Amino acid sequence: MACRRIMSRMHSPTRPLLTSAANPRVKATIALRDRRERDRTGLTLVDGARELRRALDAGVVVAEAFICEPLLAGADARAVLDRLRADGATVHLVSEPVFAKLAFGERAEGVVAVVRVPSLGLAHLAVPNDPLVVVIEGAEKPGNIGAVLRSADGAGADALIVADARTDPFNPNAIRASAGTVFSVPLAAASTASTLAWLRGRGLRIVAARVDADRLYTDVDLTGPLAIALGAESDGLSAAWTDPEIEAVRLPMLGVADSLNVSVSAAILLYEARRQRGAPSRNM
Repeated sequence: MACRRIMSRMHSPTRPLLTSAANPRVKATIALRDRRERDRTGLTLVDGARELRRALDAGVVVAEAFICEPLLAGADARAVLDRLRADGATVHLVSEPVFAKLAFGERAEGVVAVVRVPSLGLAHLAVPNDPLVVVIEGAEKPGNIGAVLRSADGAGADALIVADARTDPFNPNAIRASAGTVFSVPLAAASTASTLAWLRGRGLRIVAARVDADRLYTDVDLTGPLAIALGAESDGLSAAWTDPEIEAVRLPMLGVADSLNVSVSAAILLYEARRQRGAPSRNM
């Protein structure tokens, strides 16, 4: 019965089915794949029911949503649609060809939303007295940002700072790769200089992952107010992270490769920090 009520509302004559990618709303949404348009409008795309549910849970403002009824499946998708309608969000019904233009990847769940990007300023970043913060510098692949966010969420990190990024943390592919944790992990983006000033101003020790470091990551104290800094795979961390007060650590590389993917390195270091700090309850 509930399903029939949902489908009945979706066929409301006030919201005709959009069947052309030339529709102005569809074109404007597709344009958000470009970073310049995201920066200009302050909007981004969320593709997927799980990701959108986590955005809604975090209080993110939904500008509009696009629903493809034949693809709408699963409890998450139906729950998200109900929440959108209950919140009075603008919901457009679209055909499968139009939805294919809006969606990312192959995991089509019948829902794509346009949301307002939350603030990324360091001034808005609040952390507890004994924080575990992860910093990634020079990130250029959205998938890596998303994967680091998932590790930060899983290991109970208190914040992620993206320093001197070459892509925006709310790139639609980063949102998808994060499985929606981009909306739950406190997040900021800033220059490297501003990031270092913020960390030092709050008394955080900094541990930097470097391939040429003398000490193994398992030999370093990762407790207390701490920031773990990692660089992009192509260049590593910049010279700004070589200050004598910054502790350099390395992960042992026993094969022919000299480094791991930044998201893998982040996961290893974060979970070692979590092991040393003690594992809190799941709902920390």
